[in-house]
Amino acid sequence: MRLLTVVGARPQFIKAAAFSRVVRQRHTEVLVHTGQHYDAAMSDVFFDELGLPHPDHHLGVGSGSHAAQTARMLDRLEDVMRAESPDVVVIYGDTNSTLAGALAAAKLGIPVAHVEAGLRSYVRDMPEEINRLVADRLATYLFAPTQTAVDNLLREGARMADPSIAIPPSASGSPDRDPTSHLPLFTSLSSTLGS
Repeated sequence: MRLLTVVGARPQFIKAAAFSRVVRQRHTEVLVHTGQHYDAAMSDVFFDELGLPHPDHHLGVGSGSHAAQTARMLDRLEDVMRAESPDVVVIYGDTNSTLAGALAAAKLGIPVAHVEAGLRSYVRDMPEEINRLVADRLATYLFAPTQTAVDNLLREGARMADPSIAIPPSASGSPDRDPTSHLPLFTSLSSTLGS
């Protein structure tokens, strides 16, 4: 299976470091860095210190308004996704990179796996909350880190029995909080996506 993982900010680098170690044992991963966080102290140091593979594509979008930054990401991600032809696009969390990855993949008909699905602040003034809601709606596979996140998804219409939705019955854990918590998540992702 060919996965395209979209990252762009510090929390995503941490999660991707754990994910890449596991997924690259059985699958091909294309790592895309949007450049949302771009200075060495907010980006490069994480790749070096966590042993995260250097990105196959660095989009270099830099800063800007939410709309301008996300638009640049969408434009560049679409080109990369067309060229790489992934089976699944993996997104993390709630950043502009998350939103752009979900939108670009959905518009190209590529399944989306959202790690950290179902998290909610219920504060619509937060750009991250909008990103979470849209990413969860567009995702094919939802991986919730807590039972509360699973409950949120169920309240919003996700169904445990739907074969296109993968919400592990026991919450899947978040790889940045507990180094061992990512194992059930990635086992679930790997079995959901196939070998």
